[in-house]
Amino acid sequence: MDWGLQNRVARMISPRSHNTVMLAVDHGYFMGPTRRLENARATIAPLLDHADALALTRGVLRTSVPPEARVPIVLRVSGGATVLKEDLSNEATTVSMREAVRLNVSAVALSVFVGAPHEHESLVNLGRLVDEGEEVGMPVMAITAVGKELEKRDQRYLALACRVSAELGAHLVKTYYCDGFDKVVEGCPVPIVVAGGPKLDSDRAALELAHGAIAQGAHGVDMGRNIWQSEHPVPMLEALRAIVHERATVGEALDVLNEAKAAEKAR
Repeated sequence: MDWGLQNRVARMISPRSHNTVMLAVDHGYFMGPTRRLENARATIAPLLDHADALALTRGVLRTSVPPEARVPIVLRVSGGATVLKEDLSNEATTVSMREAVRLNVSAVALSVFVGAPHEHESLVNLGRLVDEGEEVGMPVMAITAVGKELEKRDQRYLALACRVSAELGAHLVKTYYCDGFDKVVEGCPVPIVVAGGPKLDSDRAALELAHGAIAQGAHGVDMGRNIWQSEHPVPMLEALRAIVHERATVGEALDVLNEAKAAEKAR
């Protein structure tokens, strides 16, 4: 990597813990006004100072993030399908690399749909985006999407999708946590961050997911609904930070969560 690309990565990943807590708020690009993300600016504002990076679209960046904000941006640059379609894999690149540079983002991200009808197009899109990113020092994060086929969240499928993404040049890969996750990490030569997925039954379940992922080699999380759909988003983000950056146990993270909730209530 050249200096510029390394510098952008270092903005997002702590040089001390070598991990990151990304806040995903890009759901609207195919889901529309998701619950508690209807007003993106209001959802993002209290969380800005607690995230290592924001993952979002250019529309939300322009309308909902103050230009003076210091948080690094992971810009979603793929799209073209919505939840109204049965096949979500028919995506293309929707934002140019020139636009990403003009917006001064720290990385760009797109989905790859391994095993889906449009697998070929999504993988070719990734290769092309990596070429464009290398020219300007822009890291590319591949997101191993599964569309509506949640049964694909198994070790063999995710290991394949992550390895192929890395082989095509992705600098980071976002994927799901699964049984045997250490094998997914072992087979991927670039850092992996873990998605939160749909809202889990409890904050504890989300913290357990993050703890398992970090313990098995993930370099962070890129969570959305399990943070901003929580009844206490800021305390939840602080508890996740304890796991990701301080290697806290789930019990210790729950203590952080409860203390932050008490402080929030006192204010």
